[in-house]
Amino acid sequence: MKVFLFWLSRMVLLFILPFILLIRGAVFLHHQYTQIPAYFALLGGLALTCLLLYLYLTYFISVVTPANSRPSSRFRLVVVLGLLGCYAIYTLFYLSNQNIKYPEIRNEYLELHPILRVAVSTWVFVDPGLVITDANRTPHDYGKWGLPSNSNSLHFRQGDGFVYAVDLRTHDRSGLRNWITRIYFRLMGFHVMWHGGTGDHLHVSLTSHERPYSR
Repeated sequence: MKVFLFWLSRMVLLFILPFILLIRGAVFLHHQYTQIPAYFALLGGLALTCLLLYLYLTYFISVVTPANSRPSSRFRLVVVLGLLGCYAIYTLFYLSNQNIKYPEIRNEYLELHPILRVAVSTWVFVDPGLVITDANRTPHDYGKWGLPSNSNSLHFRQGDGFVYAVDLRTHDRSGLRNWITRIYFRLMGFHVMWHGGTGDHLHVSLTSHERPYSR
């Protein structure tokens, strides 16, 4: 039994490691290199993941394919780049209607920081019931909701044109699912808070170099 559990845990780790490297790597680059554009940090995470997947593919081919019929390094690289490119485009620009509270949020989603978009869309694969309740805001929204305006809110578009915060529904979801969601985003390097305000929700944000102390 112990041997099986060890094997299973190793397989799970090998499966999720590329996703960790992609998102956590991009967040690390975003934090460490404050001057690089948003998409450059994401490309850095993709490059690290590309290297890992290339090693995976090379090892797999060496196990199942005879030495005289193995595909070239260029072919393996093209396969990995193709897979990563499709994944990046999908997570950056697609979001199902069941994952948004209002139709307007679809446009707001595209204004989120690209690293945050990839992180949210990746988690949707694990938790298809995840629902975004809010992303981009304006000062007028706070008055409409009867709340004091927060000029430092990361829900406002920042200087680089991106929104650095997103709200996720917690209502009608089990405590365990909400807890696991919080752990995931924290492990990936995001700030997570449980808010009341405009309704019970998880507030997930990425550090903004423009407002480093805002959440």
